Amino acid sequence: MYTLRPYQQDAVDATLNHFRKSDAAAVIVLPTGAGKSLVIAELARLARRRILVLAHVRELVEQNHAKYTALGMDGGIFSAGLGRRDNEHQVTFASVQSLARNLDSFDDQFSLLIIDECHRVSDDENSQYQQIIAHLKARNPGLKVLGLTATPYRLGYGWIYRYHHRGMVRAEEERLFQQCIYELPLPFMIKQGYLTEPKLIDAAIAHYDFSSLQPSDSGSYNETELNSLIAKHPRVTRAICEQIVELGGQREGVMIFAATVRHAQEIIGYLPEGESALIIGDTESDERERLIQAFKQKQIRYLVNVAVLTTGFDAPHVDMIAILRPTASVSLFQQIVGRGLRLSPGKTNCLIIDYASSGFDLFHPEVGKPRPDSNSEPVQVFCPGCGHANIFWGKTDAEGQVIEHFGRRCQGLLEMEGETPQQCDYRFRFKECPHCGAENDIAARNCHQCGEAVVDPDDLLKRALQLKDALVIRCAGVSFGNTNGRLRIIYHDEQGEELSESFDLTHSGQRGVFNRLFGRRFGDGAKPQKFQSADEVVSQSEGFRAPDFVIARKVGRGQNSHWRVRERLFDYEGNYRKANQL
Repeated sequence: MYTLRPYQQDAVDATLNHFRKSDAAAVIVLPTGAGKSLVIAELARLARRRILVLAHVRELVEQNHAKYTALGMDGGIFSAGLGRRDNEHQVTFASVQSLARNLDSFDDQFSLLIIDECHRVSDDENSQYQQIIAHLKARNPGLKVLGLTATPYRLGYGWIYRYHHRGMVRAEEERLFQQCIYELPLPFMIKQGYLTEPKLIDAAIAHYDFSSLQPSDSGSYNETELNSLIAKHPRVTRAICEQIVELGGQREGVMIFAATVRHAQEIIGYLPEGESALIIGDTESDERERLIQAFKQKQIRYLVNVAVLTTGFDAPHVDMIAILRPTASVSLFQQIVGRGLRLSPGKTNCLIIDYASSGFDLFHPEVGKPRPDSNSEPVQVFCPGCGHANIFWGKTDAEGQVIEHFGRRCQGLLEMEGETPQQCDYRFRFKECPHCGAENDIAARNCHQCGEAVVDPDDLLKRALQLKDALVIRCAGVSFGNTNGRLRIIYHDEQGEELSESFDLTHSGQRGVFNRLFGRRFGDGAKPQKFQSADEVVSQSEGFRAPDFVIARKVGRGQNSHWRVRERLFDYEGNYRKANQL
């Protein structure tokens, strides 16, 4: 019998509380090694109706089933790889591939579907997961869906759920999973002693440079290209293996992740014979099981594999991870490192060496918008609308104060009793609708409020550039001055050209126009203000952000002709080069 850790019980309680009041699909996020199988087992034990537990590999199916039976319960297994096709039990543990091929065997009503490693679920309605979900919901429209994962995001997709239980919006687009109802971060688990501390060192004597290769959408690389690149640097592989043996000699279990089968075969040739083993996709089932058991029993110290032991592999004594394969997926990187974070007697840390120079932050992975540039860092920006503490990419000064951020919309979640949660509608960067004045996302083509077309900035620039009586400048900066009580704004082009305009802030109409254009964007939108006088604007001029382009039209004739500013394009994202961009 197992006793649930406090956080595992909290995860179970969060699930029960959520599904008592909602049918929305939910996610539990626990780091690798935190014991998701026990959470699944306890939920299955408490169930009074039929439950189906899905996993994508037979090792996870077997592992989840074993934890359930350890609680004194009897559950079925439906997995061709495990040679069983049970479908009459109250709780069934199944592989997604076997079940998808035998949907007719599951025509009864299920009350709950639990998906392990749920970040693998695709939006494609023709995928095996989606076919299973549609099949089960056709028989029970009230089916509840729960996902568990250590990495709730996918490369090129972002977060797999929309709302976080701490009041954050992770994705504005629709997702299968609506809410993350429970999460414990990796640093907490390590600090509390539930997981082993990863010791990431940069002591590698050699690295592979995979930067010239382009990954696929899934983050993987072409095998032929990998073999070609690795073959050009045989001394690198040899030097790396020599260091692995040197550092691994005092370790209990060393897992080595190779790039390709040919690469793995080369690696195994440099490792101590009799202490090393290789597992690849083509390794026979019985042989794979024999090698894994020998490794778990510490008869083998070095275990080399190619993309087969990243999930569903449980060997707590592993205390060294050597990554010799590239990946563009932070999720996969965390899964690999997670193989070494389980607790084991006498184990004080797990040595992690990344010979592929992946560059991921294990504790704070970059998910969603990519880093704008190398000088950007996560910064906290409070929403003036709801007060939510947003985390955006941004820049700080020497004192740590935020001087610029790249956030577009508040991530805060507004929850009112009895109402559907809504994302805060405050936008730090926006495109104003010329028809109703509503603020829209800078990439919007139609106004979210009135539905009318929002002018495309590229179309606006293209038309202006074709007109003889129009002037377009790439604005590199803006300055403010007080001219006889009127506010004068000067827009500076990167080539030294200037355009200017003025506002009489003593006049309510012009004051309103200025505040709508500039006051709303003061302090990057995080500190919007309504200015009352020219002196007030000039005294706080450092807080204003310049527009990216300014468009003016010529008015008047002869000596009386002059340029009048017509458009100011803020937050531009398009095909035209902005000021000081190469």
